[in-house]
Amino acid sequence: MRIARRIGHWIGGAAGASALLLLGGGPAAADVPIGQPMTGEMTYYDDAGYGACGTPIDASSQYLVAVSYQWWTTANPNNDPLCDGISVQVTYNGQTITVPVEDKCPSCDATHIDLSEPAFTEFAPTGTGVVTGITWQFVNSDGTALS
Repeated sequence: MRIARRIGHWIGGAAGASALLLLGGGPAAADVPIGQPMTGEMTYYDDAGYGACGTPIDASSQYLVAVSYQWWTTANPNNDPLCDGISVQVTYNGQTITVPVEDKCPSCDATHIDLSEPAFTEFAPTGTGVVTGITWQFVNSDGTALS
């Protein structure tokens, strides 16, 4: 059974339209499969700077994940629901870690995640490059499935 949480808000009426113009937001929404494991691949990156959530990141030293641009639903990613306590739980070869969503991967398809270097090395050496056959899912930051 596919359980989904609707991300985004629909605002109706003229007041809603005015608010959309003033706030620069839109009614964009996406079905994020909650608690539904996906099979895909992972790579790693080690960039430093500001992540898509608008906070400073250092992917060479912090545990975090960048998810596909296809999962982001707002024009301004800083305001995206993915930046509000959502993590990704990754499992490979019997090992599982949970890392917060902090960034957007512009070259990833929907089942490809880009882990920070230290998170990636929990599973494989960086020389591996691409690891296929991983399982991952969106969860709360504490690792529990979203409802």
